[in-house]
Amino acid sequence: MNDLHPTALHRFSVIGPLVSRDQLAHGELKRLIRELASRSYDIPGTTRRRIGEKTIEAWYYAWQRGGIEALTPKVRKDQGQSKLRIEIQQAIISAKQENACRSIDQLILLVEKTGLAARDSVARSSVHRLLQQQGLSRPSGASSQPEEFRSYEALYAGDLWTGDVMHGPRILINGRLRKVYLVSLMDDASRLLTHSAFCLGEKALDIEGVLKQAILKRGLPVKLVVDNGAAYRSHTLQGICARLGIHLIYCRPYAPEGKGKIERWHRTFRDQFLNELDTRCVTDLADLNARLWAWIEVIYHQRPHASLQGISPLQRYQQDLARIRTLGQRAEHLDELFYHRVTRKVRRDGTVAYLGKRFEVPYELAGKSIQLVVEPHAEQLVSLEDHEGKVLGKAIELNVIANNQRARRKPEPLRALEQTPREGPNLIEIAHQQYHGMDSIGIEPPIKKDVSDHEEH
Repeated sequence: MNDLHPTALHRFSVIGPLVSRDQLAHGELKRLIRELASRSYDIPGTTRRRIGEKTIEAWYYAWQRGGIEALTPKVRKDQGQSKLRIEIQQAIISAKQENACRSIDQLILLVEKTGLAARDSVARSSVHRLLQQQGLSRPSGASSQPEEFRSYEALYAGDLWTGDVMHGPRILINGRLRKVYLVSLMDDASRLLTHSAFCLGEKALDIEGVLKQAILKRGLPVKLVVDNGAAYRSHTLQGICARLGIHLIYCRPYAPEGKGKIERWHRTFRDQFLNELDTRCVTDLADLNARLWAWIEVIYHQRPHASLQGISPLQRYQQDLARIRTLGQRAEHLDELFYHRVTRKVRRDGTVAYLGKRFEVPYELAGKSIQLVVEPHAEQLVSLEDHEGKVLGKAIELNVIANNQRARRKPEPLRALEQTPREGPNLIEIAHQQYHGMDSIGIEPPIKKDVSDHEEH
């Protein structure tokens, strides 16, 4: 299974609001693209935070033609180099730094009027690449209209899930107080908690674990709205969602309005669960989660909800059971979809390191860069792959004691000279002939007299 390119995952997350639409009304695509271009993004490999409308539009049509693989960037042969003369580059950069509002057309006109370039000799794409390399490219000015916020609700259960993390209490774990975090996924239409669990952290691995359990219990959502934090933007989480066909959507930084329902549930959870919880009865993390799941299933899911016309979250969810997307054949390979891939270089002794341990791999891989396929929750090394997803075999934990008696593979010994007849030119024979007067010009070697004939005469 190929590991998805991080840039492709980032682009897929940007156009998520577009690809998640079943159909777009006339003019809606342009409006949505303009809205996406007005947002700030964490763009891999650069400090820029804006993406142009034309770029987003190109990504969208590329995705329509070839899926997420079509969003993988193609490396230019002249990457990092500008074909513009150095004096033109310096003039364009200086002019853009002096006035950031100058457009590409204005910059081209400026170098033409100052005599640095002939008319129509500077391509817009060349100037655009130069500005991108220097971090000076930016979209058109943001709209001066006030930002619009409206309440929304998914039409059917399973259409939209929302994820968030809440800081929890401190409990005794292995004899010491540890802070825990509540990671939750909520179905927007029904307010049902597809899964929620206390974790020791709020990292990507914790979120992936909760997502896996939620999928096993409640099927696949169409969209997943999450925070803009680093954990949610992890390469592994984006890859999992892309392979499962889940459109991962990020809220803008410092804009919690997009997760209003789960934020409201957090307040209910603090009032009704945390305020009632007697931490002296909790023995460990598993015991705390056992109490959490019992409270969710017995109390929260069964209680009538004011925003659901008086029915409970479970009843509202069950109304749309026929529409829930199931895993289908993917259920057999769900664990594989959640595997992580870690790049390692195989040492000369045919071993790789993972989590402080050394593992032996097929010796033919020595010196090569490979991917370790690992089960991250159990911290187990499953198999080996190359960077194209081809399985290379398995790895076993290094046993230096057993290797002491292990027979080594050795190269085959060279065969005896008489057993390997050679044909064609031979440097030794050529040198011998030239040195002893038998060169290629045609000089014949001295005629040796027959000793027996000489003795007879």
